[in-house]
Amino acid sequence: MWAATIGFDGFEISIFVLFILLSGMSITGGYHRLWSHKAYQAHSIVRFIYALGGALALQNSALHWCSDHRRHHKHVDDNDKDPYSAKMGFFYSHIGWMIREYQAQIYSDYSNCRDLQKDKIVMWQHKHYLWLAALMNIGLPLFLGWLNGSILGMLLLAGVARLVIVHHSTFFINSLAHIWGGQPYTDKNTARDNGVLAMLTFGEGYHNFHHIFEYDYRNGIRWFQFDPTKWLIWSLSKLGLAHKLRRTPQERIEAAKAKMQLQRKAQHLCRTKDETLLSRLESEHEILVERMTAYYSAKREAIAQGRSKISQEGKQQMAQLALSLKQQRAIWMQLQQQVK
Repeated sequence: MWAATIGFDGFEISIFVLFILLSGMSITGGYHRLWSHKAYQAHSIVRFIYALGGALALQNSALHWCSDHRRHHKHVDDNDKDPYSAKMGFFYSHIGWMIREYQAQIYSDYSNCRDLQKDKIVMWQHKHYLWLAALMNIGLPLFLGWLNGSILGMLLLAGVARLVIVHHSTFFINSLAHIWGGQPYTDKNTARDNGVLAMLTFGEGYHNFHHIFEYDYRNGIRWFQFDPTKWLIWSLSKLGLAHKLRRTPQERIEAAKAKMQLQRKAQHLCRTKDETLLSRLESEHEILVERMTAYYSAKREAIAQGRSKISQEGKQQMAQLALSLKQQRAIWMQLQQQVK
């Protein structure tokens, strides 16, 4: 009603967008990839901003959030131990888990976050969380609204509407990202990859990848995959505000994907009882993994030495390994196409 009858001005809309970015990416870049998974290390200035942004997001303290999230990864899909198990249904994993019967002795046990208890900024935020949450979600919008001459408009847009959007975008990772999408890397859990969902969650939609390679600072590993959290972390590293960015070796990623392809094709061939093609598929998969390992190991060694220091013989060997891998990938793709 307010938007239709009175409307919002440019300043209110700008603060609305700014608050979405600050609170949303403090969860994805801070609570999730930095503190939950230690995917990189960040300067104290960045950690302090994340602490304030996390209070603005109103999703509990970083210590509590990370404890729940680490428990989720350790016991994913276990209805008794996963705080927001997807196997309990969409509503429960999306929002119902927060209104469950609370067991303080379980959900206030931070023994899985002893490393975070050594972080002064994390513990400062945890100790003063209620005051910080009130300041960021009530005090700051009130002040900005007073400056702009529309307190209620600022509270409605940058406060209430922004909070609803950021909450549900985060909750989609617990619910939709375990229901909707593909499983290119693993089917050992319900996590899915979904590019559309990534657009709504600051890049967190590549969840199947994340659940098998949780310590990677990236979720979208291809250059064209929408992952603004990855871009933020990379940009911070270029500014000297983030370092020790962790990446999964490429051969492990490709091997996981090839393993899933083999598994799916093997299931089909077992049903059709085509043992000859199955045997060849397994053999070519083994060769593919061997060649990937050889090529990427040589590539890492070459990078460590410095390309200018590689001998002519070494360059020729790298070229041969690259060609061999390319040929094997082609064979592998052709063989998969034979499995109807």
